[in-house]
Amino acid sequence: MKSNPTSGIVTQQSSHSVDLTVRKLEEILKAKGVTLFAVIDHSGEAEKAGMSMPNTKLLIFGHPKAGTPIMIASPSAAIDLPLKILVSEDSAGNVWLSYNSTNYLQARHGFPQELAKNIAVVEGLAEIAGE
Repeated sequence: MKSNPTSGIVTQQSSHSVDLTVRKLEEILKAKGVTLFAVIDHSGEAEKAGMSMPNTKLLIFGHPKAGTPIMIASPSAAIDLPLKILVSEDSAGNVWLSYNSTNYLQARHGFPQELAKNIAVVEGLAEIAGE
């Protein structure tokens, strides 16, 4: 796992393809009752525009009972919520999961530390999906 404290992005390797990692995330979210709002296929859209990029997909997900208290405490948090996980393949064929660190989001928006647990689920989701 690698982290960039300046950007707040945590990145960890997946042992699966992008598509299998996305499917695993979708299944986990469904089982936990978390809404998957969208899957954005960046590489698919690039291809439609006549460009090529490695397989890259962004999942946007959340649950109002978790995110709403954070946005009430700190309205600016709405710019980073719902949560997101980026699943991408690099030029060497390695697959990575990237997401915003919970601590970074808490510091960025200044919501109470006790609300950080509401979004800390992202860390476990990425870990399980990458296994």
